[in-house]
Amino acid sequence: RIQNSPKFFENLSGAGKCVAVLTSGGDAQGMNGAVRAVVRMGIYVGAKVYLIHEGYQGMVDGGDNIKEATWESVSSMLQGGTFIGSARCAEFRTHDGRLRAAQNLVKRGITNLCVIGGDGSLTGANLFREEWSGLLEELVQSGKIDEAAAQAHSVLHIVGMVGSIDNDFCGTDMTIGTDSALHRIIEVVDAIMTTAQSYVIVCMCLCVCRYLALVSALACGADWVFIPELPPEDGWEDLMCQKLSENRLRGSRLNIIIVAEGAIDRHGSPISSDSIKDLVVRCLGFDTRVTILGHVQRGGTPSAFDRILASRMGVEAVLALLEASPGTPACVVSLCGNQAVRLPLMECVQMTQEVQKAMDEKKFEEAVRLRGRSFENNLNTYKLLSHRKSDSELPHVSFVCVCVSQSPFTVAVLNVGAPAAGMNAAVRSAVRVGITEGHKMLAVNDGFEGFSKGQIKEIKWGDVGGWTGQGGSLLGTKRTLPLKKLDKIAEQIRIHNINALLVIGGFEAFECVLQLCDARSKYEEFCLPMCMLPATISNNVPGTDLSIGADTSLNAIVETCDRIKQSASGTKRRVFIIETMGGYCGYLASVGGLAAGADAAYIYEEPFDIRDLQANVEHLTAKMKTSIQRGLVLRNENSNDNYTTDFIYQLYSEEGKGVFDCRKNVLGHMQQGGAPSPFDRNFGTKIAAKAMQWISKRLREFYREGRVFANTEDSACLLGMRRRALLFQPVIQLKDETDFEHRIPKEQWWLKLRPLMKILAKYKTSYDVSDSGQLEHVVRLRAKDTDNSTI
Repeated sequence: RIQNSPKFFENLSGAGKCVAVLTSGGDAQGMNGAVRAVVRMGIYVGAKVYLIHEGYQGMVDGGDNIKEATWESVSSMLQGGTFIGSARCAEFRTHDGRLRAAQNLVKRGITNLCVIGGDGSLTGANLFREEWSGLLEELVQSGKIDEAAAQAHSVLHIVGMVGSIDNDFCGTDMTIGTDSALHRIIEVVDAIMTTAQSYVIVCMCLCVCRYLALVSALACGADWVFIPELPPEDGWEDLMCQKLSENRLRGSRLNIIIVAEGAIDRHGSPISSDSIKDLVVRCLGFDTRVTILGHVQRGGTPSAFDRILASRMGVEAVLALLEASPGTPACVVSLCGNQAVRLPLMECVQMTQEVQKAMDEKKFEEAVRLRGRSFENNLNTYKLLSHRKSDSELPHVSFVCVCVSQSPFTVAVLNVGAPAAGMNAAVRSAVRVGITEGHKMLAVNDGFEGFSKGQIKEIKWGDVGGWTGQGGSLLGTKRTLPLKKLDKIAEQIRIHNINALLVIGGFEAFECVLQLCDARSKYEEFCLPMCMLPATISNNVPGTDLSIGADTSLNAIVETCDRIKQSASGTKRRVFIIETMGGYCGYLASVGGLAAGADAAYIYEEPFDIRDLQANVEHLTAKMKTSIQRGLVLRNENSNDNYTTDFIYQLYSEEGKGVFDCRKNVLGHMQQGGAPSPFDRNFGTKIAAKAMQWISKRLREFYREGRVFANTEDSACLLGMRRRALLFQPVIQLKDETDFEHRIPKEQWWLKLRPLMKILAKYKTSYDVSDSGQLEHVVRLRAKDTDNSTI
């Protein structure tokens, strides 16, 4: 791809084309958002878009089940489920059923089909496509369509989007609905944890779907998890009871065991939640309850992640249909790391079927590998964190010439900057992985301010129990930079014999590590491995696409916007101005706006003037004449010194007189609070584990003559997610990518999402599709996938 020559979707006209969208199989939160994106993007490029109600059954039955969509017909479609209905259709599996479906599509001129569902639904769509020419021949021979119609509709293009809470489709890191289902599970676990404080001892056994079992176990720090892909070894009953008993002795009031549907032992015998309950009661005498979540996992409002994912995938699906040629194979829009990609549908389906085949043949390790690196990384991280090793199992540092057995390295962990949900999950992960690696772990209270005062103490495995679900920063965090306290910090490093630093925080943390690196020539104590993990709701740290805490904040914004829009739907003709945090970084306003279905979002990175404000007012005035009589406008707190929230509110109030009234809301610090989202818990957990493994490697590498000495650029790194991979990047090299005055990166990936928000709000705009249009292969994709697991 030539980066200097961007490609814009305006060159891809949908005039004369007909696109149909359907949802099939089990419903999932976010399906509505995907339908909305397909409809609006299709209409935007000039295509006719049809909604097929009741899945394949509606396609077979035809009639009123296939209706042309309008812009307004998909308004307020950000709730859960699928408003066009979904049904399992036995008729579509028959040749006669597919023949009737083909006739119904040709009758309406539909040759582009967007299918949202699981692997079964997508496999059926591909079979339909392969049979298409034969089906048209039969229809011509039977006189149901003429030869001209068959020629005009000779090719059927199919694009799939995976909508499934199970996340069991190979080729994509996340399916639409998975993150929302995780929200439901974690809400239940958090509620159970609260009530457990009222009882002496409780053991809770949760029964959930496969992938969800593993990731929710990681997100809530479960004591034990049973998944089909990793059957427990023989004798697991004694091991599990021993672990539960040990955790009780350490003061834990609640044990959580998560059981996936279809869990089995090494011999293929099923493991049920009831059998585990009986085992725990019989062997330990614990008061044990079973909670089967069932369809609760499918319900509720979609998370911010699922709304954004659905919107991005829906738009990408329309682009794929517009660009398709007669020889283009059916593809599925997938998520790889942080990038939308297109993969051949049948390659993904084949890989998914290979997983089940490996399971049937009891090749469990092969099944885990086939599930992809995301699943494998989740599993490895869980195993690393959940089972505490005995002292005899812990590694001791030894080298060929120098032996320092029984003398582990010392690593200090601290939080810097504003609190961000997920910080505690990262600290817990770092501490436990560090202990597993054989290090002595120190916790520093109140950032570098506490560091300079000696607020440092050893932190043990049990000290971080239950931290995963805690919001804020339990270590305490300050924005203080070390520049004026370098001598005191160096002294504390000497006193505590600290060999490495793990700094978790926002832009201030980045500046702190830079200042320590710059001071290495004067203070030898700072010549040690340092790793920084980005944790800030603003998502303004250079070197990473995502930061710990940003997802939780987005969910808080979206939840508030939903409530505000509900208020507006009752009063009619009302526009709300919402101010978000983020400093000069417009991530929360832009991505929150996309997730909440906002009409506009004002940010510093995209300068605006009075003409833009006037255009927005006129747009909202026109909108009030439709059936959608409400508006939502987001403004980043530092987007403009003069066009303040009050100014914009007053301008809208004056210009909207007689058409709409206006209200304003400043969200403030509620964006920093609350329990971490599943995404932030898992993202923090996994990158902290990866960071500690990097630190361990660097400590061994830089150990010379009885001490650690590291002064190279690559000994002080930021671990960030870039597109498809987690990368360690020297902080010195990131200086050139940073606007220090405004505390933001010079280039922001999410700015490419802003046109999506405008398109879905019916603004005419340009949309760079340079990153789209490349059909990749599953094998090649996985070879590139060094560690793209984000959930």
